[in-house]
Amino acid sequence: MSEAKAIVILFTGNGMGNTEAQDLREQLAIKFLRLLGESGSLPRVICFYTEGVKLVCDGSPVLDELQALESQGVELVVCSTCLDYFRLRDQVRAGIVGGMPDILTAMQTADSVITV
Repeated sequence: MSEAKAIVILFTGNGMGNTEAQDLREQLAIKFLRLLGESGSLPRVICFYTEGVKLVCDGSPVLDELQALESQGVELVVCSTCLDYFRLRDQVRAGIVGGMPDILTAMQTADSVITV
């Protein structure tokens, strides 16, 4: 039996997609993360940078899904520079605060990198 591929997912926006409808972006992210957690094929790491860091902070509609993925062993890496830029560092509720070197390492050691 072959070894599972190391997948890294990048969240670069506050939700999924490029629509201006924030509620739709959030609904898509909730559904995606929930289905991902139920799929049985988990990514190794999910990285959050630029506005994506808002997804791991107080008030995020996807915190339950992210915490469930974390409990299943998925590493959540959150960009410290982005948190500082948005003044959100003290509001992180999921994942570990890392830096661009951590994100770069995750990407370089992955078999596949998916940006959502």
